[in-house]
Amino acid sequence: MTTDPFQLFDTWFKEARETELNDSNAMTIATADATGQPAARMVLLKGHGPDGFIFYTNQESRKAADIAANPKAAILFHWKSLRRQIRIEGSLSVVPDETADAYFATRSRDSQLGAWASDQSRPLDSRETFETRFEDMKARFEGQDVRRPPHWSGYLLKPHHFEFWQDREHRLHERRVFERDGNSWTEGMLYP
Repeated sequence: MTTDPFQLFDTWFKEARETELNDSNAMTIATADATGQPAARMVLLKGHGPDGFIFYTNQESRKAADIAANPKAAILFHWKSLRRQIRIEGSLSVVPDETADAYFATRSRDSQLGAWASDQSRPLDSRETFETRFEDMKARFEGQDVRRPPHWSGYLLKPHHFEFWQDREHRLHERRVFERDGNSWTEGMLYP
């Protein structure tokens, strides 16, 4: 049994990629604004390692505003087919420009153009307005690479808490927790 939460995450994530039909990297991220009002939404995990967990977004979105006001978050992976979930809590920081540029270059061209066309989280008068903006971006970048918009980047969640939850019969679930203790981790269990 591993006592490294990152190794355990890697094991569970590998199994999820083999069993989940769609978006095994989908995670809920919960943030809170300056007043403490929480908000949760689904994003996709786009990188992870011993430094933490990376996702990308428009930095003018509601989630980015929450992060600017309160750079802490919780993420949740739920893999129904495995009857497992992982909760992770930590602090957030913006990834380096080189990291964001490298990931942005891997996105489909339409996704790249969509990042330019969308005023994410702001009111939209009609779908037609967005589609027109998208077509305008296609024309603007015709024949050239689509560079990353200055308002679009990634965030790294550096964990200080993990909980690995495994469903068991009769709601006798197993819950393992890991807490950061300096440069190492302490492990414990919780009642179901």
